[in-house]
Amino acid sequence: MSVHSPLSSPALPPNVPAPPAVAATPEVLPAPAAPGVPPLAWGLLGVLSLIWGTSFILMKKGLVVFSALELGAVRVSVAALLLLPFAVREVGRVERSRLKWLALSGTVGTLIPAFLFAYAETRLASGLAGVLNALTAVFVLLMGALLFGQRLTGLRVLGITLGLLGTVVLMLLGGSGGDAATPASSAGNAWYGLYIVAATVGYGLSVNVIKHCLHGMTPLAVTSLLLLLIGGPALAFLFLGTGFVHKLATVPGAWAAFGYIVLLATLSTAVATFLFNMLIQRSTALFASSSTYLIPIVALGWGALDGEAFNLWHALGMVIILAGVFVIHRAK
Repeated sequence: MSVHSPLSSPALPPNVPAPPAVAATPEVLPAPAAPGVPPLAWGLLGVLSLIWGTSFILMKKGLVVFSALELGAVRVSVAALLLLPFAVREVGRVERSRLKWLALSGTVGTLIPAFLFAYAETRLASGLAGVLNALTAVFVLLMGALLFGQRLTGLRVLGITLGLLGTVVLMLLGGSGGDAATPASSAGNAWYGLYIVAATVGYGLSVNVIKHCLHGMTPLAVTSLLLLLIGGPALAFLFLGTGFVHKLATVPGAWAAFGYIVLLATLSTAVATFLFNMLIQRSTALFASSSTYLIPIVALGWGALDGEAFNLWHALGMVIILAGVFVIHRAK
């Protein structure tokens, strides 16, 4: 999933824009205060939440110079190159029958969301993008029920309903959440949040594919191999189908913007993948998923520091969405 993105992110938002495909998303999420969790695990949880929550402001900075198509292509290409050594090591070990599932997961959970998040943030505040990313948990459950026979209980339906209701509140009443200095910015920009909704649908499908079709593979193998499959097309499109090279050579500030995108790809894939695996080893996947609640707060904090507006409707929408996520994770 995308590095929002975070890349191939399992019911966590990456970033990302998309978070990385590191593990199948658990169906049950307890309150963060898990007994017996070592202090290092709490520290890792905080660092991961900061990394994934920062993804949205990094996208915003990259879009100062580059188009959404260029940003998405750079993000996927850099991430694929970073994990190429691991992919080369794993490619001879993977069953050929699993390649189609890796390609599907990479396409809907990393490649497409990288472009959708970037395009959404051309008009939508980065903080609101971070809030909407929490819908990943909603669509993991919904896609699991529709395509993989996962059971829907009354509480789970309530959680899905709350998540979608919060999204409507944000987009209909919250406006775009643009710069605080220009509160009259068109509320119509809020509809760009639909691109993020579409991206989280892709995340939901990707996580279920990983859970049901790629079980037994290590998180690093899944992430590196799906990036190997989509990285080539992304790199070819970047150099043959965009003006990336020309902008990098001629546009003032292009190298700084490129640096933000490289930082986005690096943090949301290589570093976050390693830290997430370490966190699971030192606690549980359930505890690690607590970052779902922290990422929107980090994203909104960065947005506020960058002058983005935040009003009561934004707060209400965020609370409703996170309440839905909480209900989903607690439901039996």
